[in-house]
Amino acid sequence: MNTKRHAVTDRDGRPLDFFMTAGQISDYTGAAALLDDLPPAEWMLADRGYNADWFRDALEEKGIKPCIPGRKSRGEPIKYDKRKYKRRNRIEIMFGRLKDWRRVATRYDRCPTVFFSAICLASTVLFWL
Repeated sequence: MNTKRHAVTDRDGRPLDFFMTAGQISDYTGAAALLDDLPPAEWMLADRGYNADWFRDALEEKGIKPCIPGRKSRGEPIKYDKRKYKRRNRIEIMFGRLKDWRRVATRYDRCPTVFFSAICLASTVLFWL
């Protein structure tokens, strides 16, 4: 059983929104699901899995500048702010802190709904209380 967790965080690395997909599903599904609920922001930092022209266009329509490196298989290289992209480590730190909770790290729950609620509970306790 494998899952991917997609998250939107604020600039301090605190989670605002989560979405969970099966492990074999593309990152584009998570991007499309979280796109409508994005808070007002100046920049969007994301990894290579979210590199799609439609996603970049949707972000620019919302007034958000994408800082997403291009995939290696892309024909034309994409320019992005490398200095700003280094701040994406806050998102990785947030996921690392979530995995401090043993229930989240080992995924004891077989039911995706129960596992997702454990993620939400852990993030609320860790970042908002």
